[in-house]
Amino acid sequence: MQLLVRESSFYRKVAEIAVPISLQSMITIGVNMMDTIMVGRLGETVLSATALANQFINLYQICCMGIGMGASVLTARFWGMKDLISLRKSVTIMLRFCIGLALLVFTVPTILAPGMLMRIYTQDEAVVAQGILYYRYMVPCYLLQGMALTCTIVLRSVGEMRIPLLSSAGAFFVNVFFNYIFIFGKLGAPRMEIRGAALGTLLARIFEFLFICGYFFFGDQKIGYRLRNLGMKCRSLMGDYFRVSIPVLISDSLLALGNSAVAMVMGRIGSGFVAANSITVVTQQLSTVVIQGISHSGCIITGHTLGERDTERAQRQAWTFLVLGAVLGIAGAGIIKAISGPVIHFYQLTPETEAIAAQLMDAIALIVVFQSVNSIMTKGVLRGGGDTRFLMVADILFLWVVSIPLGALAGLYYHLDSFWIYIFLKIDQIIKAFWCVFRLRSGKWIKIIESKEESYGK
Repeated sequence: MQLLVRESSFYRKVAEIAVPISLQSMITIGVNMMDTIMVGRLGETVLSATALANQFINLYQICCMGIGMGASVLTARFWGMKDLISLRKSVTIMLRFCIGLALLVFTVPTILAPGMLMRIYTQDEAVVAQGILYYRYMVPCYLLQGMALTCTIVLRSVGEMRIPLLSSAGAFFVNVFFNYIFIFGKLGAPRMEIRGAALGTLLARIFEFLFICGYFFFGDQKIGYRLRNLGMKCRSLMGDYFRVSIPVLISDSLLALGNSAVAMVMGRIGSGFVAANSITVVTQQLSTVVIQGISHSGCIITGHTLGERDTERAQRQAWTFLVLGAVLGIAGAGIIKAISGPVIHFYQLTPETEAIAAQLMDAIALIVVFQSVNSIMTKGVLRGGGDTRFLMVADILFLWVVSIPLGALAGLYYHLDSFWIYIFLKIDQIIKAFWCVFRLRSGKWIKIIESKEESYGK
């Protein structure tokens, strides 16, 4: 049996899925970069405040990604089986989880204790005060963003890439336009500074919600999901949903909490480290947009292939994605090294912060090679194969038992150089890259999910 896929139709399908998703990711990153640039003009205190306030918001976003990607394992598989009834029930369970999480777990704490949320990440009261101002405008964003994000993931799982791309493009212009107006007080608007950045983000979230959810509930004909389907009886699907999707939610939630723990370490190292990291994160994201697209493509294609019950082809496709991950990781490292200097000098930073940023760029260039491989495998192929429980265990072990303790020791106890602090904080990316190869070789990552159409009925 040949190890890699040689059919051009496979690579064409990969590109058809990956390119729109990569463009959408690039637009989203562009929004974040413009936010960073505009807010950065207000000084390092405001820049640090927005970066740390967004840690809690990003925690919710990653949880929603977990809910959506977990559901997409089922929706992609049911789409391959042509079982639309089960697909819609998977969406119903997903949306119920998303709404409950948004309202109960994230919105309430943001309303009642914004200062406490900020102090999780920093003890700098000037940064905390700015973060509280930012949070006041973020309260409605949880529900809006969660609904739009999870519906976007489901649309992608059935091959609908155009609508999410158009939504992100529109949100980019909405965000940049209103940020410019309200941060700096242009076109007769008041100068709101950090509150203006938050207001621009809120308006962009409203646009995304109306665009995506309006299409999903009222215009989409592929899935045919409508608001009345939120009341569907889904008990017979709950077993499969919990078995496949909940480990994804737990895994991604623990990843989000891990990222927050990393942010706590960074916040206690100093505001210079936080500001430097906020710049390098955007650069890293820009260099890995194609990796994200290929990762989503791997999950969707694997789900469709296994939905057709062709396990041999799925295994061959998996090895091909592994090779693509290695190639893209090396390319991403080269991009980071090439643009790191100009990017750092673009911002108004102190010499100390510039030196930290330079070290972080070097660390990211190394990490991204391994991150590319494990991202395409764990968030793509292995997840699409239904191997979600094992992935959850791996994420817990590598992140919480290795990365966070080593990073905390390196930064808070031994006070190592910024390069080594970052390497230890992200060392789970290196470990998982090697682990993926062994898991792929075993073949145990392929899990069978049966069609439920006959047992559920129409």
